[in-house]
Formats: sequence, C-alpha cells, structure tokens
Amino acid sequence: MAASTLTEVARLAGVSPATASRVLNGSARKPGQDIAERVRQAAESLGYIPNAQAQGLAKSSSGLIGLIVHDIADPYFSAIARGVQEAAREQRKMVLLATTGGGPAEEKEAVAAFAARRADSIVIAGSRSRRPEDRDGNAELAAELDRYCRNGGRVAVVGHPVVGAAAPEGYHVVQVPNQELAGQLAIELSKDWDGEFVIIGGPEGLFTSDDRIRGFQEGLEQAGRQPAEVLRNSFNRTGGYEAGLQLAARIKAMRSGGVESTKLCIFAVNDVMAIGAAAALRAEGLRIPRDAAIAGFDDIETLRDFRPALSTVRLPLEEIGRLATRATARPGGESINQDEDHGQEAGLPGPIRGEVTLRRSTEVAA
Repeated sequence: MAASTLTEVARLAGVSPATASRVLNGSARKPGQDIAERVRQAAESLGYIPNAQAQGLAKSSSGLIGLIVHDIADPYFSAIARGVQEAAREQRKMVLLATTGGGPAEEKEAVAAFAARRADSIVIAGSRSRRPEDRDGNAELAAELDRYCRNGGRVAVVGHPVVGAAAPEGYHVVQVPNQELAGQLAIELSKDWDGEFVIIGGPEGLFTSDDRIRGFQEGLEQAGRQPAEVLRNSFNRTGGYEAGLQLAARIKAMRSGGVESTKLCIFAVNDVMAIGAAAALRAEGLRIPRDAAIAGFDDIETLRDFRPALSTVRLPLEEIGRLATRATARPGGESINQDEDHGQEAGLPGPIRGEVTLRRSTEVAA
C-alpha cells in the first residue's frame, strides 16, 4: 500500500496543504485548535507518517546529532558513543553514526553527509594527526567544518582541535589531559620498578599517542630515570601485538645468550595496544608480570575480563561523550575546557580528570 501524502491529509481535513504542514511538521505558525485537531485526526486515520526533513525545515532543527569515530568496535569509542547517546536522549535527539578508520578525508565526507541531512550538531572522537599524508585531508576537513559552523551547525571535538579549523563560533574542544596523566603513570611505576621501560606507541604525528609518549618520558625524567625506548606501530591491537612479538624475541634472545637483565616494564599508549602486546608475549611462552610488566591507558570496559588485571589510566569515557554532546547544545562560543583559540569561556564544567590505576600486570613480585 502506498504511503499517504500530506495532500490527502489536507483534503480529508478540509484545509490547505500548507496548513496541514504547519500542524504536522511543528511550525511555530499554528492554526486554531479545532483546525489542528481535524488535521491530526485525518493524519491518524490515513496512517500518515510526517516527513522528517520537512519537520526539520519547519522547526529549524532536524533533531539529529552526527557522531564520527575511528572504529566503533574499539571499546574506547563505543564507551564514548554510549555517553553521546545518553546525552542525545536527554535532548530528545537521535544519533547518526559514521566510522572512518581515522582518516581526515573520510571524516570530511562524514561531516558533509551529516550537513546535507541538516544535523543540528556533530561530535568527532579520535586522535588528530599532523602526519604529512594527512595534510590535504586535514585542510578539507577543516574547510568542511568551518562551512558547517558558519551555517549554524555546532561541533564538539574530543581531545584536540581539528588541524586548521578556524570557525569562531559553534566549535568546541573537550580536552583530555593525556600528557599529564601519562607522566603520573610513569612516576607511579618508577616507585617500585627498577628495570628498563619501553613504550609502545602509535605512528609519529598522531596527537594522542605523541602526547602520551611525551608525558611518560617527562614522568620518567622527573623520577630520575633514563628515557624509555619507543617502538611505533599502528594505533590498535594489531600494532600492539606486532610490537609485543619484537619484545618477546628480545627477551628470549637475551635469556638464551645468558645475559643477565632486569625485566622490562612496557607502557602501551592505549589499552587495546597493551592487550595486543600481552597476547604476543603469552603466545611466545612469556608470562606477565613474571617475565615483563605492562601498562596501558584508557581503562576500557574490556579490561574487566583481562588477566592479569592491567595497570592503566582510567578515563571517564562515557562522561566525555556526554560532555561533548551537551557542549553542542550551548550557545555558540562556549565550550567545555579553556582553549583560547576556540572561544572557550569560564563558568563551564571543569577539565576532564583521569586516574592512575595500578593492578596485577605491573606488580614487582611474581
């Protein structure tokens, strides 16, 4: 059966299509109560379904929030997405989701698609990048976001501003103190660990990874320790696994050569990389923390079932998603944290706070 049309509803109610549209699509210009009731009864009897785009035009709001993440299968992003969904529900809005794999060119396409659907706001979660191969994509994404904000859209970015974005209003940054927290983790680990430290990081130029590496090195320096060696790989479980295989081979080679060495303490810049590295060590017959210690960052939900329990830095991921979404409901120019370059003001919720959490995976006694 063909869907009923607005014209049919208007004819049955005895009004013009424009009047029926004002009643059903939420226009501020409303006819009298008796006319409105006739239109609603006609729509119900015909099974008419209002057009969402028409409603958006009438209300100057589509009721949609766009969410862009690198990989929804990653527990880090799924936790943020839960927070976004919760805040969207508070606003009586729906969430549209796009996963991009982390490329700014793909993020630009997602922003354009959300803008075409008149999304009221967009939340972007995922590390920014200054890698040369992302230069053009960054420029295109920044231009698309600036255009979206100039047309009344609001944007919240988790972590760092989009490279090159210059929209003076409607653009918000929810800052995460990655560098500071990684430094705190290094200091805590240094108190009980007298061996060498190794960092498993993402590609150079990835802001989140670079901040955490920098912070951890600063923490080691503050604790009077030597800088850690840095192994770089893809910013995911596979990257952690490959780095873990390298470290496992090194540990086994030193043992077979009769070299006396203290155990390694490995810091992976996110939990999924730490999980991958731990899996590689186990696959090579090594045990944690007997043969090597390991720590991560984020405290993703997956860790509840990970053994041995992983030391990490806990971030309030769902709260980050909620704050980002609520920020986009504020008037243009306000934001969650202070950032002079993006119009952020005082009097708003304080900065995101994390917590170093030491568990079994970095215990000295095994």
